[in-house]
Amino acid sequence: MTRRILPGTPPVEITLRRSARARRYSLRVSRLDGRVTLSLPARAPEAEALAFAREKADWIRAALQSAPVRAVVGLDSVLPVEGRPCVVRAGAVRAPRIVADELLVPRRATGTGRQVEAFLKLMARDRLASACDLYAGRLGRAYGSLTLRDTRSRWGSCSAAGGLMFSWRLILAPPEVLGYVAAHEVAHLVEMNHSPAFWRVVASLCPDYRHHRAWLRREGQNLHAYDFTGQD
Repeated sequence: MTRRILPGTPPVEITLRRSARARRYSLRVSRLDGRVTLSLPARAPEAEALAFAREKADWIRAALQSAPVRAVVGLDSVLPVEGRPCVVRAGAVRAPRIVADELLVPRRATGTGRQVEAFLKLMARDRLASACDLYAGRLGRAYGSLTLRDTRSRWGSCSAAGGLMFSWRLILAPPEVLGYVAAHEVAHLVEMNHSPAFWRVVASLCPDYRHHRAWLRREGQNLHAYDFTGQD
C-alpha cells in the first residue's frame, strides 16, 4: 500500500491499495478512524487514480466531517460504561473501579487511558464469558475459547472450531447490546451461517435482537471514537 496526499484545505492522506480483483477505482472513508482508502486495479496508473480522487475531493471531505470526533480518554473524561456515562476521576483506590457514576483510577498514576482500557477489558471479558456460558448452556453446546480484540470490521466471530472472539469495546454499549452479540456468536455453534434457521436460534436466545442489532448499526461507530492511548 502507498500513501499520498490529496492537496486542498485541509490536505487529506489517502492510502492507495492495489487489488487484482478490482475492476474500477473505489473510495472508502472509514467512519471508525477516518482513514481514506482508494482501491485500484493492479495495473492502473497511479496518476489516473489520483485524478479520480481529486474529482471526489468534496465528497471525501464531507465524509470526513461526518465521522465521529475522536475523544482522548484521561482524567475528567466522560465515556459510557455499559451504556451509562461515567466520569474518569482520580481517587483513593489501588486499581480502577466504578463508584456510582465515576470511574476511579489511582491518584498520582500515569497513563490514565491505558489504565481505564485495561479495566474495561477485564470487565468485558467477565460480562461476555457470563453471557456466552448462559447461552451455550441453553443450547447444550460448548465453545472452545473466548478472546477479546479491538476489531474494526466486526463485533464478534465464531470459528469452525467453536472459538469465540469479541470486540472488548462492547463493554461501552448497553448490557442488552453486549448480550445480543454474545447470543449471535453462540448461535453459530448450531448454525455456522446466517440462514433463517440461524436467526431463529438467535431469537430463541435474545427475542429483542432486532432492536439491539439496530442500535449497533446506528451507534456502534461511536464506540470506536474513544482513544485510550493518551499520556498524562
